[in-house]
Amino acid sequence: MGAPSGAEQDPVILGDRPLTVEEVSAVAREGAAVEISASAQQRIQHARTVVEDHAGSERAIYGVSTGFGALAHTLIDAESRDALQLALVRSHAAGTGTEVEAEVVRAMMLLRLQTFTTGRTGVRLSTAQRYAALLNHGFTPVVYEYGSLGCSGDLAPLAHCALAVIGEGQVRSAEGRLLGADEAFTQLQMEPRYALAAKEGLALINGTDGMLGMLALSLVDLAGLVRTAEVATAMSIEALLGTDRVFAEEVQAVRAHHGQSISAANLRALLADSEIVASHRGEDCSIVQDAYSLRCAPQVAGAVRDTLAHAQRVAEVELAAAVDNPVVLDDGRIESNGNFHGAPVGYVLDFLAIATADLASIGERRTDRMLDPARSHGLPAFLGDDPGLDSGFMIAQYTQASMVSELKRLAAPASVDSIPSSAMQEDHVSMGWAAGRKLRRGVDALTRVVAIEVLIAARALDLRRPLCSAPATSAVIGAVRDVIPAVGEDRYLSPEIEAAVALVRSGTVVSAAESAAGKLG
Repeated sequence: MGAPSGAEQDPVILGDRPLTVEEVSAVAREGAAVEISASAQQRIQHARTVVEDHAGSERAIYGVSTGFGALAHTLIDAESRDALQLALVRSHAAGTGTEVEAEVVRAMMLLRLQTFTTGRTGVRLSTAQRYAALLNHGFTPVVYEYGSLGCSGDLAPLAHCALAVIGEGQVRSAEGRLLGADEAFTQLQMEPRYALAAKEGLALINGTDGMLGMLALSLVDLAGLVRTAEVATAMSIEALLGTDRVFAEEVQAVRAHHGQSISAANLRALLADSEIVASHRGEDCSIVQDAYSLRCAPQVAGAVRDTLAHAQRVAEVELAAAVDNPVVLDDGRIESNGNFHGAPVGYVLDFLAIATADLASIGERRTDRMLDPARSHGLPAFLGDDPGLDSGFMIAQYTQASMVSELKRLAAPASVDSIPSSAMQEDHVSMGWAAGRKLRRGVDALTRVVAIEVLIAARALDLRRPLCSAPATSAVIGAVRDVIPAVGEDRYLSPEIEAAVALVRSGTVVSAAESAAGKLG
């Protein structure tokens, strides 16, 4: 399905400043409209003038008067240079596999358009406007999962987008209907077929926009998920009769990682005024130290936060960049370069996959502890209504474990791999697209692992009554119970897990906690 209408939102203005990851998400997911600023239009037109001046000359300029890749030494006569661009787009639209999600394609289209607005690529204004038209009317090019090596950019995915822009290939409407790109432009009352001019084909496909789009969307998702994981942690700490003393500010200050400090502060706020925690805070408590999955929670979630902050800085540099080869410079030169290499983005995508796997792993360990009567401090086996007859949440933990195992495999870095291509001209590639694809699968799995912990911890806290959980965690239990009834005898669990996933994905869990605890860091 395409993005929903964003008519109620202010348009995102392109070209006056770099995009934010939140703006990428708004356009990609919520259908926010885009507009090309007046200053950006001037830059686009100026760069086009520079390209046209060079295109009519006999100078050897990569992709303008020469072939591509290993064919860069082949000169193209002036009469064939426009046809060269069409041939490039058609030949590079060689992806295969399943269709890429609409939000990723929309992010990719947006980021390529943003690069056009820098005035470094030399495309015509009318070409940029065709990208904006597809975005604003919910027509999403069909792009396939396999094809990008992440060097010379995301060539195949971007070529499929470019193919749609010229009126070839297929798109999906906002309702998900498949139609020819030419039909979409006819509906938009624009030329159904569009001829590319010198350098344009290369400018449409030579960028890191696919991997960057996936990074931007993942940063938005993970910023919410790390808070949700902290809410789930607080619920599990209460359920397992854990202590909050280890999260004290003076204790955390001894090892003052920024993310750890924020995470510990969130746990203090979430556990404030908990009758359950207070019930075993005295000197008579026989539990000297909690298990690592409870005691070390801010160290792990904090490290995830710091990893996100590093990835955010990389994303901000990329969102302000003009990735193209060759690039139009201020002095009128058109210079070849290697800025299309995806290493900076690929590395942080892989780093985030590691953090995602570990955040899920520690959550699954807390879940397993709540279900084990030998370690849960008085909770019934698997939180069943009648253990033995009822299996309770036994298999929900299996489901968590299967995803955590998958996350560990997905944490293996893609960016350390490289396979030479184009007759050894492109002999070192980033695999950043692959890093982005596996991170997206990891983010989905983490969402589900966290949702299952919330679901199970809510049941465990029900069983701790008459002691009341903290106001923040009680609010989360209320939000869960609005859509998922309290557990009784065994019943079909998958729909309830999916309902919990929806609560996490929508931000409802965090919002409920913040209604009592205040804004979380």
